[in-house]
Amino acid sequence: MAQGSPMRLVLAVVAVLGASALLYRSLGSDSGRTGTYFYDPTASRLFVAPMGSIPPIRGVDGPEEDAVRAVVVSVSGNPSDRGSHRIAYLERYSPELKRQLEASRAGTGPAPMGRSEAAQQRWVRRTNDTEWFPLSSETGERIVSDWAAPGADGITPTVCVP
Repeated sequence: MAQGSPMRLVLAVVAVLGASALLYRSLGSDSGRTGTYFYDPTASRLFVAPMGSIPPIRGVDGPEEDAVRAVVVSVSGNPSDRGSHRIAYLERYSPELKRQLEASRAGTGPAPMGRSEAAQQRWVRRTNDTEWFPLSSETGERIVSDWAAPGADGITPTVCVP
């Protein structure tokens, strides 16, 4: 292991947790909200599903569970400006994590795995990527945080909710 790697790992974990906390806070700010954005890659279509849905879920064009959670942002900083909405990144869970979360929710299984293990089982990618990356990886960390940087116009994107 190269010198400085443990420190980089700690910083990466802190950055991922910070980005997740910001996203959670911005998504949780509307207590009356009942849905969240999902994206069906087969249909290339964004849609709203119940907030508690665990990705992947059934998409809009068939029985396959291929739809994934989509984090949608307004690049103009104004969520009301629908023309400025863009998908910042997509998120899905491993089959094992999904099973554990569903069993835990139904009260038929053990508590879900710990946060660090779950972060390895949560995968993210941009819409133009072909590969999924663990949320806890350096690339995963970049994917979930890069969208929050101000654009060339100085405007910081804002998370949008349905």
